[in-house]
Amino acid sequence: MALSVIGAGFGRTGTLSLKLALEQLGFAPCHHMLEVFANPGQAPAWLSAAKGEAVDWDALLSDYKASVDWPSCHFWRELAAHYPEAKVILSTRDPRRWYKSISETIFRAMEGQIPEEGPGRDVMAMARHIVGSKTFGGRTDEAHVLDVFTRHEAEVKRGIPAGRLLVFDVAEGWEPLCRFLGVPVPDAPFPRTNSSEEFQAHLQ
Repeated sequence: MALSVIGAGFGRTGTLSLKLALEQLGFAPCHHMLEVFANPGQAPAWLSAAKGEAVDWDALLSDYKASVDWPSCHFWRELAAHYPEAKVILSTRDPRRWYKSISETIFRAMEGQIPEEGPGRDVMAMARHIVGSKTFGGRTDEAHVLDVFTRHEAEVKRGIPAGRLLVFDVAEGWEPLCRFLGVPVPDAPFPRTNSSEEFQAHLQ
């Protein structure tokens, strides 16, 4: 199956809520970093792609109809080119609230030691390379990280035609998402999940 929806927003912009929403709308399954935790055999391929090596996107994402969050958001340009019919969603939130969230979750998780063996080793090595090194250049100070965030969003908006792109805050709920995807609004609340506390539980 080919991707129908590509998420270009960084992690901690409501990406797990967006994943659950897309799956409710029929774009299931949706790839997210949690999928790599559940399927650690994916990690080496993502790491190879981040190092500039050739990647077979159709093979890597063959089981998915959509993608959000890291690691896939790092490759939004490549995925948008490879799946030209897919729509692109740039999930976003208030930058300073986002920085507080990522500092308390992802950055804190990356401070730990990479396991010497076991499935978590490849996953953590991949995440640290893509998020820590490739995205933020090994820095977590607020001014730098917010500059990266702002430049990333600007690049997505320049790189994707307006009719193909939805800039979306999950606080907006179903209406703009369903209108963009051309699907009915579900008779159910929009999913709200993955607080900082829930992130720590997922990580464990």
